Amino acid sequence: MESVRGRSPRGDREDRGWLRGAPPPWWIRVLPVLLLAAVGSATLVTSHARDLGFLLGAIPPLAVLSYGPVTTGLLGVGAIVVLNVPATHLNLPGSTDVLTIAFVAALSVFVSYVRSHRDAQLDTERAIGEAVQRAVLPPLPDRVGRVGCASFYRAAQDGTLVGGDFFDVREGPCGVRAVMGDVRGHGLAAVATVVSLLGAFREAALDQPDLESVAARLDRRLAADARDGELFATVLLLEFATDTAAVRLVACGHPVPVLLHEGRAREVTVAPGPPLGIGLLGVDPPKGATVALGPGDRLFLASDGVWEARDGTGAFYPLPQRLAALAGTPSAELPGAVWADLARRRYAIRDDVTMLVLTPGPPAA
Repeated sequence: MESVRGRSPRGDREDRGWLRGAPPPWWIRVLPVLLLAAVGSATLVTSHARDLGFLLGAIPPLAVLSYGPVTTGLLGVGAIVVLNVPATHLNLPGSTDVLTIAFVAALSVFVSYVRSHRDAQLDTERAIGEAVQRAVLPPLPDRVGRVGCASFYRAAQDGTLVGGDFFDVREGPCGVRAVMGDVRGHGLAAVATVVSLLGAFREAALDQPDLESVAARLDRRLAADARDGELFATVLLLEFATDTAAVRLVACGHPVPVLLHEGRAREVTVAPGPPLGIGLLGVDPPKGATVALGPGDRLFLASDGVWEARDGTGAFYPLPQRLAALAGTPSAELPGAVWADLARRRYAIRDDVTMLVLTPGPPAA
């Protein structure tokens, strides 16, 4: 995202996406056709418009941005035809050089051919990136055990699909356990750490007796992966036991969840523990907290990308207040509504954005 101050979170990515192989804006696609039609029509109407003939030389390069070599060549031929029609008054001595237009058109066809091959390669790489994302962060089902799930993810690094944030929800012998984390850095450099921590969580969620033990397992995994001594991660762990309506939480340097209860929103009180990987978890182990949940209660988890989004004045995004205003939104639509709210209020985001809504059902009898 890498937004600048005063720009919507996704504006920068969408404005420049066509420069990286995505389809260009519609006005870019129609510009060479409109230019050809406008110059041809103007020169047919009056001989004074023959000074506009130099604009025909811009048609083939503009076509390169939107079209393949065949269409680019056809537009180049069209420019040359307009140039040589006597009625356009452009074929007189001293007017636009036919050879120059022909050379530019031929060069544009070659560039369009190269661009088409590059776009095909980018499409392949994008498909591979999407496959990696599905392998690292597969889409959550609508429900895991008795817990409804809705998620949202956007990587901060421009042009990547996977960043330093991660989340997962798994059902095991102790109930449903969930994790949200943020490793040091973002982009492709953080993917290996994300894969390692997710694998450790998925194992620990099945065989560890409590969340504190799950956090210790993740901490050991991170310490084993450290190369430069500066690898760390913040993690939030949750457990929805099968036979109770409460949720148990352990926070290791990660923002706490927001509880949505009867149209109100408040941050859950959890004693903060140290981040993983800095060697303090064994000295100062995290202290879990148990929060009672009522019917219809929801937990909204978000990464730093949401909490630390800033507006034009430098103020942080007031997530609990905005969630209270959006409390009537269905759980499946709530992450998207928060993202749209960030864009509408023009908050700048400079980190990965991850949101997770967990809606527990009634406990087993």
